[in-house]
Amino acid sequence: MRRRTVTSGGLDEVLDSLASAPPAAREEAAPAQPPARDQQGMRSEFEFELPRGYVDDEGQVHRRGSMRLATARDELRPQIDLRVKENPAYLSVVLLSQVITQLGTITDVHAGVVERMYATDVAFLQDFYRRINSEGHTHAAVTCPLCHGSFEVDLSGGRLGES
Repeated sequence: MRRRTVTSGGLDEVLDSLASAPPAAREEAAPAQPPARDQQGMRSEFEFELPRGYVDDEGQVHRRGSMRLATARDELRPQIDLRVKENPAYLSVVLLSQVITQLGTITDVHAGVVERMYATDVAFLQDFYRRINSEGHTHAAVTCPLCHGSFEVDLSGGRLGES
């Protein structure tokens, strides 16, 4: 396998062109990252696409993101959070904010971001979390209500025909 090196000047030019592009273009222009894998080659990060999308303060909609597998610490930390002690329903907000690694161009996904998401997107992320952490994949078996044919869909947001 050949490795390519990019000079710092070439890298600076690429970064400058992305920085000057509008946010939507930066999100589309970002190169697709291979799925994160741990030392044993297990997939530890999963991409998703929100049904509605998170709208930031500038009105930019962020739909694509990635979520990493949860650790025991991720699941224990919310138990000592005062917001969760006051309102147990807040647990999923804290938990999701710890495992979502990116949402569009946002790399600092905190509880405030999750709080401002639409309820349908939070429900999607809760199900997505359960699937990747309990079942290890993002696939679901479904049945067509018209022809009653059974097939499998990928809930991570992939479109038909994409690989």
